[in-house]
Amino acid sequence: MKTPIIDITDLSKFYGKARGIEHVNLEIGEGEIFGFIGPNGAGKSTTIRILMNMIFPTGGSARIMGMDVIRETKKIKSQVGYIPSDASAYFSMDVHEFLSYCIRFYQVQNGEQRIAELSGMFELDLNRKIADLSMGNRKKVSIVQSLLHSPKLLILDEPTTGLDPLMQSVFFELLRSENQKGMTIFFSSHILGEVQMLCKRVAIIKEGKIIQVEDIETLRKKQLKKVYIEFEDQVGKENFSIPGSESVITGSGNILSFMYSGNINELVSMLSGNKITNLMIEEPSLDEIFMHYYKL
Repeated sequence: MKTPIIDITDLSKFYGKARGIEHVNLEIGEGEIFGFIGPNGAGKSTTIRILMNMIFPTGGSARIMGMDVIRETKKIKSQVGYIPSDASAYFSMDVHEFLSYCIRFYQVQNGEQRIAELSGMFELDLNRKIADLSMGNRKKVSIVQSLLHSPKLLILDEPTTGLDPLMQSVFFELLRSENQKGMTIFFSSHILGEVQMLCKRVAIIKEGKIIQVEDIETLRKKQLKKVYIEFEDQVGKENFSIPGSESVITGSGNILSFMYSGNINELVSMLSGNKITNLMIEEPSLDEIFMHYYKL
């Protein structure tokens, strides 16, 4: 059996009395694009910072490629790329100076060619001072820097923050391409749609604990819609039996809202005989998904 590329065992982190993560267990196989999702403050960044040996755990252990993240961090970091949520670099340098420093640090062969290739993809001006860049362009620098040495494992912490939709699309295509070449990707985000587009498996973390590890196809099949209906006249939930609906709530007398997992066309057909003044169907938040699927 292959050694997991990331192997987390009973990992905990407390900041004094404040909870970071509690008893996290996770295995990620080589070649996966693995999603790590949860609301802000759930413990995603804490987990990643332990993996990157930026903070020490209170308990438990973590290994990358079979190596302990504390004792063998230097060897690990030579084979790992990392994009933090708050992208930063040496502000006194221009982009090319910083990336050139990185290729010397990682001893990248054909490094200048790699810089030109990746910076071209992201329309990155190599002559600009990093201090003068927007948040989005600093994130591009972080993306390019993380991929220069073609790492075996790429760890992403909210990597699309600051990127416009066009650059997000370029970034996702690049991740797919690198994964096809054998790179394992650990993708942390609070945006479910991003994770669904890229990942085959996900771990869901809330309040510092893993509450589910799920195939993305299974999660997608479970996906709920949030439905809000405003009627012309007063209604009561007892008057409506809608297969696939959950948590029906009466509002101010003429409003119903509920989570719906059925066919939208069937829902519209069921409602067609009623006088409706407003109908909204939208994606629920991650917190709402957690509440309805995992009963937390």
